[in-house]
Amino acid sequence: MFLQDIVGQQEVKNRLLKMVGENRLPHALLFNGADGSGNLATAVAFAQYLFCTNKQANDSCGTCSSCIKTSKLIHPDLHFVFPIIKSKYVKSSADLIKEFREAFLESPYLNINDWCDFLGAENKQPIIPVEESGNIIRELSYTSYEGVYKMMIIWQPEKMNTEAANRLLKVLEEPPDQTIFMLVCNNPDALLSTIISRVQQIPFTRLKETEITDALIKKYGVTQENAAQASYLCNGNFNEAIKQLTQNDEQLSFLEHFQSFMRLALKFDGGQALQWVDQNASNGREKHKQFLHYSLEIFRDSLMYNFGSRDLVRLNGHERKFLEKFAPFVSQKNYEKLVEEFNSSYYYVERNANPKILFMDLLLKTNELINLK
Repeated sequence: MFLQDIVGQQEVKNRLLKMVGENRLPHALLFNGADGSGNLATAVAFAQYLFCTNKQANDSCGTCSSCIKTSKLIHPDLHFVFPIIKSKYVKSSADLIKEFREAFLESPYLNINDWCDFLGAENKQPIIPVEESGNIIRELSYTSYEGVYKMMIIWQPEKMNTEAANRLLKVLEEPPDQTIFMLVCNNPDALLSTIISRVQQIPFTRLKETEITDALIKKYGVTQENAAQASYLCNGNFNEAIKQLTQNDEQLSFLEHFQSFMRLALKFDGGQALQWVDQNASNGREKHKQFLHYSLEIFRDSLMYNFGSRDLVRLNGHERKFLEKFAPFVSQKNYEKLVEEFNSSYYYVERNANPKILFMDLLLKTNELINLK
């Protein structure tokens, strides 16, 4: 992957190139950015540049043996650690490296939800187990095969438990010679402060609409109108922009799910509520989080609509029609409490709360709030 393939983030690319040019490359970098910012894709592209034996002024050559191997994620000096679903047959990233390569090469802007869907994780939470720390030490203890550097890309290090993070800290404090760590993170607040203090942060900003529009037209040959619409809806997330072009069914599915939830909340029926909760429980935790996030967006749009903002371009036709009818149920009296309850549910879903108990409780609380006069 080339640096020029990364959408936007020119300041980041210039900074990385300057580090190499001035021979000031630190042993540990933290690529910190939101979903869809391109931090994982940039880490791979930068690894390709560092391994390249025929570097160009601002990018790798793409034709040398090192570039070809890195572009396929098979360079022997390039190592990956990423969240996994532990099982009898899966103990570490090494057991899923083939699947990770396939998922990344198919979608370099993939996020943790995409990865879980790719694995068919259902309601299991992905983690980076403590065993990975030993693998990191072992992999990096070997002499490099082809390049000057040995590189370790750790995707989603915030998924490490405390023991794994502490072991990683020891490696970062005393790294093997000619080793480069690239931690690709979405939520640095979840990392140990001691890890943060031992890496050089490279912040990734949310992409501009114009950058996304131009990239969609160039990469996918879509019309200016469709590209502009997708870039507006994605909130600076290139991964979401791509999905806006190709996946309308999922958004409609969330809308229908939200509609059925709110019908139950408005006129609570115990039997139907139990049926909805049972069906919803099988969706998996990542889908639960997506549904709660979608609900929060609908609440926000409803309040904006009530305050006179009718130009909600983010909404498709089905959502707009629903919002016109639903918006009156969201007011200044209940908005903050609704947001608080759904955010709280999101928090507990992330911590493996029982989905049946959680969503039944949320239905009852929403019933009270949505009928508030």
